[in-house]
Amino acid sequence: MVHVARPLLLLLAFFLRADAETPPRFTRTPVDQTGVSGGVASFICQATGDPRPKIVWNKKGKKVSNQRFEVIEFDDGSGSVLRIQPLRTPRDEAVYECVASNKVDEIIVSTRLTVLREDQIPRGFPTIDMGPQLKVVERTRTATMLCAASGNPDPEITWFKDFLPVDTSNNNGRIKQLRSVRRVPPRFSIPPTNHEIMPGGSVNITCVAVGSP
Repeated sequence: MVHVARPLLLLLAFFLRADAETPPRFTRTPVDQTGVSGGVASFICQATGDPRPKIVWNKKGKKVSNQRFEVIEFDDGSGSVLRIQPLRTPRDEAVYECVASNKVDEIIVSTRLTVLREDQIPRGFPTIDMGPQLKVVERTRTATMLCAASGNPDPEITWFKDFLPVDTSNNNGRIKQLRSVRRVPPRFSIPPTNHEIMPGGSVNITCVAVGSP
């Protein structure tokens, strides 16, 4: 009986080990983006599988390789962010690919980047009216970072930390993103400047302020 049971146990162990290997599957895929020349674009790609998939970024079918292209990997190895800064038109306009592969299989998802010149920006294009400011707080204290944007339709705001997206669902409740924030007093983002003109001439004086409301 001992000689019969041992091969069965070995065969069962082999099936269990083989079933543990799974092909890659995307858990987050990059989305098409439209940026402005001189700005920045960040594409996010994450995948799961066993063994853990390797993430590679391609541009027009070739691995990205440029000083303006930076690949930042997630700490848990689940994926990476392709960050392009500063954007250039038309050279950066292309179809980019996120390739996830392990020894079981390889999968690919593509996304498109469009880069506009300043004179091509359409009405309603999103703009950041108030960006986060440098803060110094004591340890264990609460820090509030503000960001306000405008556009039509209303822009969706995404937060990044060290160029990686902030996951508000996996930080023990320490980081929360609030859609509405406390009232913020107005401040000048573009104060008026002095001008000298000749009599009979014309002048444009610009003054822009931000706040909430």
